[in-house]
Amino acid sequence: MLADDAEPNVQSGGLERDLHLPAAWRLALLEFIADELPKWRDDPKRPAETAETSLTSRFCAHMNSATRKSGGWDFLQFRVEEPDEKAGGRKLDLVPAPSAATIWIDGREYTQYSPLIPIECKRLPIPTDPSRDEREYLYSAQSSTGGVQRFKAGHHGAAHTIGAMIGYIQSSDVNFWNRQMRAWLDGLIAEPVDGWSLEDELRLLKHDGATRFAALESVHHRTDLPDIQLHHLWIDMAGLKRQ
Repeated sequence: MLADDAEPNVQSGGLERDLHLPAAWRLALLEFIADELPKWRDDPKRPAETAETSLTSRFCAHMNSATRKSGGWDFLQFRVEEPDEKAGGRKLDLVPAPSAATIWIDGREYTQYSPLIPIECKRLPIPTDPSRDEREYLYSAQSSTGGVQRFKAGHHGAAHTIGAMIGYIQSSDVNFWNRQMRAWLDGLIAEPVDGWSLEDELRLLKHDGATRFAALESVHHRTDLPDIQLHHLWIDMAGLKRQ
């Protein structure tokens, strides 16, 4: 895997390492996360839960174990419900951050307090609730809880140009949700909802039928901020009998 290719350049010793990594290293980290999602889902010891916060917490625990066991990622930790760097009153669902290390990427310093990639996690579909918008992965008319919407508005990841979303598919399949996202986007454009266009489309990059995993990508314009590239990691949990 890319973990071996991402072996850091250690610049200083002591209790804390000083690591200088290329910008493309984040993509290797996202691939590491993507590879672990099916392993976590299929772990027979994983509690059979469906709530979004519980799933994210369990996946966080899995990732902390995975980093310790891997040769190239043991300088990372994962945390849940972390304050956003710019919008401190808002919480990021999941973040990887340095552990006993300072990481430098393109001249920016990341410490144990600095998210390397902001990650939002959503169930597909969301729980049935008249107070919530079924399009919440993408957008919510009732509030600012829409997943992609938060990144577009700078409520999440304003300090970043790369972010990620994990989709826990709990009914239907990847193909259905890929079509549904386009239908919802078309609806936002037709209303119209300010700021949404075909440029916000999610593009399917990979769909592995054996592991029931999909990777998608989207790029979103942000007012007074650089565009943000979102990597969507979808794991199909609907076919598991234990759930």
